[in-house]
Amino acid sequence: MHTMWRGSVSFGLVNVPVRMYKATESQSVHFRQLHKTCKSPIAYQKRCPICQVDVEPADIVKGFEYAKGQYVVVDEEELAALDKTRSQTIDIVQFTNAAEIDPIYFDASYYLAPEASGRKAYALLVAALRDTSKVAIARMVLRATETMACIRVVDETLVAHSLVWPQDIRSRAELPYAGDPVPVAEDELKVAVQLIDQLAKPFDPTQFVDERRAAIEQLVEQKRAHADAVIQTPATAPASADVISLMEALQKSIKMAQKSGAEPKRKKRKSS
Repeated sequence: MHTMWRGSVSFGLVNVPVRMYKATESQSVHFRQLHKTCKSPIAYQKRCPICQVDVEPADIVKGFEYAKGQYVVVDEEELAALDKTRSQTIDIVQFTNAAEIDPIYFDASYYLAPEASGRKAYALLVAALRDTSKVAIARMVLRATETMACIRVVDETLVAHSLVWPQDIRSRAELPYAGDPVPVAEDELKVAVQLIDQLAKPFDPTQFVDERRAAIEQLVEQKRAHADAVIQTPATAPASADVISLMEALQKSIKMAQKSGAEPKRKKRKSS
């Protein structure tokens, strides 16, 4: 794995030297944009619309727009000076229960591995988090951006999750019909709960596959093997003309779940 950051995790007076690695790697299919005529990849140029010239990277600076069309230029040295003291340290500021963090705050995930000189301190932090069933909340500067982070233990390894800032969470009040009370029929609720029980099982992510990626890969292989062949795309399923009630849909869903072999997980109440 490629080391993307080196520094230390700091809690109290203890510093744990670590290396950071990305915990995820996208396996999605990526397409290149090509010129239809000659099939060459499309190139993009950074262009100044006022001077009508293509601009080289050396002639590009960063600017903050404080008013419409008004900018303050900030150079890389000034930004580096702001991050100089914090860019090499993940500062733990508190410990909390993982359940107190709304999953909406989670962003990217990173592995933290100990440097050779910090294995004992690393093991100490792992053991302390595990024994207290806590996670650490920290501040860190990553790629010139300050972010909050949640650090937890997974199989004796520290995993850091960057967290979005509260002001970056969009308000649910902006959603249509947000908070509008809708009455739910008791019999429909009972059947919906029964359906959930039928489909309840331990989460195993390996049972899920990216079906679209597999279909694209198959399509590409077919087109490579038969360059002149016409590849037919599957037709979309026609919309059903039957109008069924919510209750009927729930009951049919339960029957489908029963046929698939899913066992209900709901515990029976003890008779008094």
